[in-house]
Amino acid sequence: MPERPQALFAMTAQNVPHVFPPELLARLREHVDVDPTLVAHVFADPRVRETLARTEVLITGWGCPRLDAAALDAAPQLRAVLHAAGSVKGFTTPEVWRRGIAVSSAAAANALPVAEYTLAMILLAGKDVFGFRDQLRTRRTFPYGGILPGIGNHGRRVGLVGASRVGRRLVDLLRPHDLRVALADPYVDEAEAARLGVSLLPLDDLLRTSDIVSLHAPQTPETRHLVDARRLALMPSGSVLINTARGSLVDHDALIAELRTGRLSAVLDVTDPEPLPADSPLYALPGAFVTPHLAGSQGNEVARLGRTVVEEAERLSAGGDLLHTVDQAELERSA
Repeated sequence: MPERPQALFAMTAQNVPHVFPPELLARLREHVDVDPTLVAHVFADPRVRETLARTEVLITGWGCPRLDAAALDAAPQLRAVLHAAGSVKGFTTPEVWRRGIAVSSAAAANALPVAEYTLAMILLAGKDVFGFRDQLRTRRTFPYGGILPGIGNHGRRVGLVGASRVGRRLVDLLRPHDLRVALADPYVDEAEAARLGVSLLPLDDLLRTSDIVSLHAPQTPETRHLVDARRLALMPSGSVLINTARGSLVDHDALIAELRTGRLSAVLDVTDPEPLPADSPLYALPGAFVTPHLAGSQGNEVARLGRTVVEEAERLSAGGDLLHTVDQAELERSA
């Protein structure tokens, strides 16, 4: 690629200064010719189309328009898409790969805050922090007078569903803690599980034997309601379900029924639909801790995504290979 190839931002315009704060933007502009005041939210805009015709590198993020055949026809020189976010499923099409355009994603960088959030929730759930918080709010006095049986993170059994980027990063974060970790993933064999340092179990066995279950599987037709009424019934009384993956993995009606009995509790950062309807029982049910899809990169964390893109642009400028390329074949079983 020539020195300082033409680039174009394609994302929600308000996000550009957060993802690329001044020092990162300056670094980026050393390697690509990009105008931070021109951000494509639709490719049909005349000014956008003029630049798109010369664009070799598209820098994408949340809110990127769909890269269909018409958009790609308007960008005949496009060689690389550098995505400053996680999944590229929402805007790429098979036509991108048919034309030999390289696609890179900051999904690995976005996995870290999700794994950090999940680690925090696992440790808090192990101490039943959410349940005791509710009791303290109601009683306004300590609800115990000594050692509490049944809680704690010493030897707690944690089951992970899916060895995604987040799942694997979480395995790393769990290592220093005195926990027993199991994994259910149809694409992982015993040898790989041993390398990860986890026990490999069928999903139903993992649900039966885990105190805390954390979901990290992709959203596909096969994983819709992966955790349904039958599988929720397998979970031991007092266990906790954590979902930071996709809301559709869980049958919410079945989960609400279980939560109403008080047998299980749940931490949900993603829901189906999203956001939940205003009258959803999940907002108020004891045992339900719902957060507004904030486990992924937020606030100062989004600059980490921008840094990943800048580093990829530097590799392109030096004539090297992209480090975080997206494999089209893996898209069907990724988030």
